[in-house]
Amino acid sequence: MHIAWLGKKFPFCGNVTYSREITNGLLDRGYQVSFLHFAQEAAESERSADSWLGNLGTGDWGLLAREWGLGKGKISPPSDKTQSPILNTESRMVCEVPLPYLKKWQIYTIPTFKSTQVLKKSLERLKPDLVHASLTLSLLDFFALPEICEELNLPLVATFHPPFDRKLRNLTSGTQHLMYQLYAPFLANYDCTIVFSQIQRDIMVELGVPKERVVIIPNGVDSLKYSPGPSNLKSELNADRVFVYLGRIAMEKNVEALLKAWKKSEMGDRSVLVIVGDGPMAASLQMFYGQEDGIIWMGFIGDEQRRIEILRGADVFILPSLVEGLSLSLLEAMACGLACLATDVGADGEVLADGAGVVLNPQRVSSQLQTLLPFFRDHADVTTLLGQKARQRVIDRYTLSGNISQVEKLYVDILAQRQIEAKGLVS
Repeated sequence: MHIAWLGKKFPFCGNVTYSREITNGLLDRGYQVSFLHFAQEAAESERSADSWLGNLGTGDWGLLAREWGLGKGKISPPSDKTQSPILNTESRMVCEVPLPYLKKWQIYTIPTFKSTQVLKKSLERLKPDLVHASLTLSLLDFFALPEICEELNLPLVATFHPPFDRKLRNLTSGTQHLMYQLYAPFLANYDCTIVFSQIQRDIMVELGVPKERVVIIPNGVDSLKYSPGPSNLKSELNADRVFVYLGRIAMEKNVEALLKAWKKSEMGDRSVLVIVGDGPMAASLQMFYGQEDGIIWMGFIGDEQRRIEILRGADVFILPSLVEGLSLSLLEAMACGLACLATDVGADGEVLADGAGVVLNPQRVSSQLQTLLPFFRDHADVTTLLGQKARQRVIDRYTLSGNISQVEKLYVDILAQRQIEAKGLVS
């Protein structure tokens, strides 16, 4: 089966990780994947839409393969400049197609007028069996993609990522709920939309998306790669207890609430809080919370193995977000056997329910953490037990393998339904 995947390659976020993990998993199972994404090289070029697909440089795909670790064989460059770069490793084949854009932020992308033409020409030439959009939050999601797929008679699946707080307890969560309201009328035109939790499905159905067109397939994590293991982190940091936050440093992540609680808790010289990530609030927060408080700022770490080493060496993972979808960082920490504390937003509270972790009130993060941080510093046995329960929860419900199996079944069901409808029209 050939899947045309529309997703994100950068800037780094959960959507990028989702696209990487799912497309890798599909490749491992023998699928052909064409990866379409907004790229600066496309945005800066004046070439016609026809030449985007025919004259891609081998360097672009080589970079993607190195960043994502795609394939176990060699990258096969095109035999001439009229072919697309293809990663061909026995049954593994990938074609990358860049789409032009005017402006790209962490979440939103503004496409150029030519983007729709490039997208349509690409799908016409690729002839996939199905299109899967890990929604990039651009105007293409609303009008162009559904119309193009309808014209080309291509089944269209979406994965809807925007975080949310169902209880609308703050301005940020209200803004996120508006995103659901904007998307719902258009997602009703997709063959199916994947969401991560029952709460999200309920919201989409309430907003008018037919319930048979919304399915729950939670995020999944590679539990073999993300697993307990050796790490030199504590000796590197000269610490006995390590607490970690991994994610963007932005308002909706509520990192300052964690930092305030840490500073007020007076955790001592042998405990450290490691902050992994970058974002718009990083520089200002570093001015007030630093190494003298036992806080280590590591910045953005692109090396996945290094991130795994940090998680394996830590004791407690903390996610104080005001809004979330289903945090991949949380699942990765759970899979590595950390005791996890996360706010009851998005699906994160659902993930940690029934003893798999500690669920925080998003409106009382600082006060609750002032009690919990010293407790977890002083009770290693409780930390170990919660870490074991967290990993078992991932094994039971949130493995990447199980996630991809559900995506595969969805593809098969949609294509079968299309065949039934086609036969009905013919007869």
